[in-house]
Amino acid sequence: ALLEKIGAGGMAEIYRAKTFGAAGFEKEFAVKMILPALADDKEFVGMFINEAKIAVSLYHANIVQVFDLGEMDAQYYIAMEFVHGKDLLDVLARCAQLDLKIPFNIVLHIAMEFLKGLDFAHRAKNSYGEDLNIIHRDVSPSNVLMSYSGDVKIGDFGVAKAAVQRN
Repeated sequence: ALLEKIGAGGMAEIYRAKTFGAAGFEKEFAVKMILPALADDKEFVGMFINEAKIAVSLYHANIVQVFDLGEMDAQYYIAMEFVHGKDLLDVLARCAQLDLKIPFNIVLHIAMEFLKGLDFAHRAKNSYGEDLNIIHRDVSPSNVLMSYSGDVKIGDFGVAKAAVQRN
């Protein structure tokens, strides 16, 4: 079930969602959906599908996990890990608003954790040991997600390029 919209960009919207299972089991996740105005744009739909196919192969603590690529009512969606926290853009904006500086040790932590995820993506190999040569191409504060428990993850491989498009 979609619970609330938590983000929107020029090409997609992201919702907080929850699935329910047996014996009161619940799991939160995020759902990224193509904006309805772009649902018929074959090039964009192809990029969206490729994002899911690239990101699903990147299992690392500092990369937002992709669980599923699906289609409902002729609209594609990506189900992915929900990071309970804020993105770096939100944090920087709030710090500017309050005239605060992020302490240097926290800046280093954010940078190191983010770079671990990016390094993993850049060094990723397929099941045959061949380099995927993934380049994120959208490294920005809005794509650095920080959980309230201190996790730092890179997300949004929407414009990423790999050596070979995933099939």
